[in-house]
Amino acid sequence: PCGREVGTVRGMPNPFDQLSLDQLRRRTSVKWRAYPDDVLPLFVAEMDVPLARPVRQALYAALERGDTGYPIGDDYARAYDAFARARWGWRIAAERSATVADVMNGIVAALRLVTEPGDPVVVNSPVYTPFYEFVRYADRRVVESPLGEDRRLDLNGLDRTFARLREDGARRAAYLLCSPHNPTGTVHTREELAAALEIARRHDVRVVVDEIHAPLVYDPDAFTPLLTVPGAEAAFSLVSASKAWNLAGIKAALLVAGDEATADLARLPDIVRHGPSHLGVIAHVAALRHARDWLGDVLGGLDENRMLLAKLLAEHLPQVRYEPPQGTYLGWLDCRELGLGDDPAAAFLERAKVALVPGPSFGTGGAGHARLNLAAPQVVLEEAVRRMVGVV
Repeated sequence: PCGREVGTVRGMPNPFDQLSLDQLRRRTSVKWRAYPDDVLPLFVAEMDVPLARPVRQALYAALERGDTGYPIGDDYARAYDAFARARWGWRIAAERSATVADVMNGIVAALRLVTEPGDPVVVNSPVYTPFYEFVRYADRRVVESPLGEDRRLDLNGLDRTFARLREDGARRAAYLLCSPHNPTGTVHTREELAAALEIARRHDVRVVVDEIHAPLVYDPDAFTPLLTVPGAEAAFSLVSASKAWNLAGIKAALLVAGDEATADLARLPDIVRHGPSHLGVIAHVAALRHARDWLGDVLGGLDENRMLLAKLLAEHLPQVRYEPPQGTYLGWLDCRELGLGDDPAAAFLERAKVALVPGPSFGTGGAGHARLNLAAPQVVLEEAVRRMVGVV
């Protein structure tokens, strides 16, 4: 469809080359409406692929029967449980979970269960921009504990951060972890997670983890669900099919409690459980149960794309430091050697018509960086790099 020879996944064309740019521009979501048509949109986390057939069929069937009311039951929990058991050996009990509107609203709900207004919430910067916004919306204050230079958890720094909170008189505190990490694409190891949990336990800090990108890890064996790690009994996890199956506009997610957090979960207001869309639950359940092969094909295409981006940058923009992400479809570009200042994304947008996410929006450690969404047709990635070369 893009008029070029494309890569193959399982003997089929790369799924990111199935739609032309003209077809994609007919979409009306933020990715395709935030900027004029001469801008290549590689910013917000939407994927340029057709919707999985089982998801389409489930939604069509619901609309045909007029099934557009309120959600009920534990279908989502049972569907994610089956997926998680098959993929990671993680058992999710329906009685220790609650269906919520989406991951970020679920995080707010979890933070309200384990902290009080004004309490500190620690994040590992640079980190997903809405972490800052939603923590403040929950009337808590953000405290940064930056990643190390290697983009991995700085466990000694985390220990010092938690200790400082207690020295400053904080009675309660929470640690909001991103796993896999956005924007770096780092997949935390079991050993790193266990160490972080031990540090949190020692300082009496409650842990909440965003695992929305968990299905998007290139080596599924490399991902460890936090609640399977000893020491996570009092933690909460937020999971969803939305990122992996491109369902951000059909909202639903799952808040899962560790064994010792079920009493906290029981205090969750009923109104929070009314947040998800019924159609969202139907779509997510169909994805988890019936579109696993589709996910495998998409991961194959993303694998090709992350390596293509590495090749393009090495050949044409070697000053940009980039490591293919271990998980997610997000490329974290270190552009500090380009001399474009703290916000290279601004220069790429103004002078190259390529829209990336500004690095400074991710907090400490983001200056001089930009985040690129590589879930796009390969011709778009090639054209984006060609335009970015023109800037420098």
